[in-house]
Amino acid sequence: MTQTRRLAAILAADVAGYSRLIGADEGGTLQAFKTIQAELFDPTIAVHNGRIVKTTGDGFLVEFSSVVDALRCALEVQRAMAERNVGVRADRRIQFRIGINVGDVVVEDTDIFGDGVNVAARLESLAQAGGICVSARVQEDATGKLDLAFEDMGEQALKNIARRVHVFRIGPDRIVQPAKYALQSSLTLPDKPSIAVLPFANMSSDAEQEFFADGIAEDVITALSRYPSLFVIARNSSFTYKGRVVDVKQVGHELGVRYVLEGGVRKAANRIRVTAQLVEAETGNHIWAERYDRDLADIFAVQDEITEAVTIAVAPAVRDAELRRALRKPTGNFDAWTAYQRGLWHLSKVTLDDSILARQFFQRTIDIDPSFAGGYKGLAMAYMAATLRPHMRVPFEPNISAESLARQAIALDPADAEAHSTLAEARLYSRGDYDGALAEAERALALSPNLASAHAALARTLIFSGRPRGGLVALEKSIRLDPHNRALPVRLNELTLGLYLSGEYEGAVEAAKRAVRSNPEYPLPYRWLAAALGQLGRTAEAEEALEKAISIAPASFDMFVRQRVPWHRPEDYAHMLEGLRKAGWEG
Repeated sequence: MTQTRRLAAILAADVAGYSRLIGADEGGTLQAFKTIQAELFDPTIAVHNGRIVKTTGDGFLVEFSSVVDALRCALEVQRAMAERNVGVRADRRIQFRIGINVGDVVVEDTDIFGDGVNVAARLESLAQAGGICVSARVQEDATGKLDLAFEDMGEQALKNIARRVHVFRIGPDRIVQPAKYALQSSLTLPDKPSIAVLPFANMSSDAEQEFFADGIAEDVITALSRYPSLFVIARNSSFTYKGRVVDVKQVGHELGVRYVLEGGVRKAANRIRVTAQLVEAETGNHIWAERYDRDLADIFAVQDEITEAVTIAVAPAVRDAELRRALRKPTGNFDAWTAYQRGLWHLSKVTLDDSILARQFFQRTIDIDPSFAGGYKGLAMAYMAATLRPHMRVPFEPNISAESLARQAIALDPADAEAHSTLAEARLYSRGDYDGALAEAERALALSPNLASAHAALARTLIFSGRPRGGLVALEKSIRLDPHNRALPVRLNELTLGLYLSGEYEGAVEAAKRAVRSNPEYPLPYRWLAAALGQLGRTAEAEEALEKAISIAPASFDMFVRQRVPWHRPEDYAHMLEGLRKAGWEG
């Protein structure tokens, strides 16, 4: 086997008291650990550019190229676990101990070995439950980059380590207190006012109003996104904070924004109260706050008032701009609007069952109010979401349906940017209409410069029409605007194929591996991973990826490989087949 060496930051984590937890509730502990890995560890590691080297039954070994990334990842995991454990009995809490070291490692295939790894594992055993221990080298590298309070533990004798190691500790009390974990943002602030709109809290006892509260926040996001002078974080990323008690400073750092809007909705009979406040994330200062009491019939006026006031408060440069009302035509019918919001809620879940429910709610929206563009747009989006699912063999009919529905939405509301973005995708995927798709994507961005889905539609169109490098730029902007989207594996797969079609096979391999780590059951990245590895002559790895691509979703593999789908140019299709044949495919 070939061995290489490289410098790396190594994070080792395990569950404190794992044997006791297994003894008390084996099934529950194993399921909880699996859930934590899928919902917290895997996506957090991916966001911070880490690579899971191996799982150890009760923990993980992760490699980073940056000490700062490793520390940020550890802090985010420990803070999130502290939130998960609120209200859980002390003897049933799953708490991680984390050790971080930086040093030379020996790389063999996908595994790493050496003194640097061993030290990280020993540091983990010194950490408190919920805490982090690091070597002096890690503490030195973090100085000036992260504002952290390290506790000096002096030189420690570590098991099976010949030399004594200088150790620093970050206790759980220093991690969960906001004043103790102020980090330099991993995302550079944009050169214009930036804002994240958090989910509005449902202050009513009626659980049905959850959809109503979500809809208020989403419409504010949509309206703010139409202002070219603002940088607005997309709904999917903002809504990852739903139901969580968060510190505004933390939100600002994690999303890379200067301002955060938060609020609440309280409904009683036919009256509604909406409260909203704008906070400067860096200082925690309240910039603006307001309360609106309205009849339900005035709900869209409330949306416009909030949008107008927030825009003036956040961006003084916008004060002299034309303050427009929402361009999307509202339904005027509360029941139709509620059905539409429920459809969006189910669509965001990214499961087959929720996709079916989303279609039902969007169809109900159309039945209630055929003049409301949102119902047609939502149904078109639901069809497009189903197009590339692994269970689909032939996607053309859904695409054609989506194109027709998107056109109906645009006919009702020509200024709906999401409808134009959806039409761009439908024209691309139904018949490979590159020019038409490009025109619709550009129209969507003219209407809403911060619409992440429009940048993604532009990226796909450019990549598949023979301009992959331009597509990669648009894709980067889409991911930056919506960094926590549940569709991240899809975006990473698109990044992979863009790099592959550019001939950047090494980059394609790394992007595909990131996509696989973010969702190992998503089949499409394996196909491009196999092709890229085939082009690089890494036959054994290519064959393994090819086997995965076929076994996880054989119908999907057949659809993309045994026939040329309409959006693949003949030369790109041939390019893909060339890589797959080098990987061992004999079709």
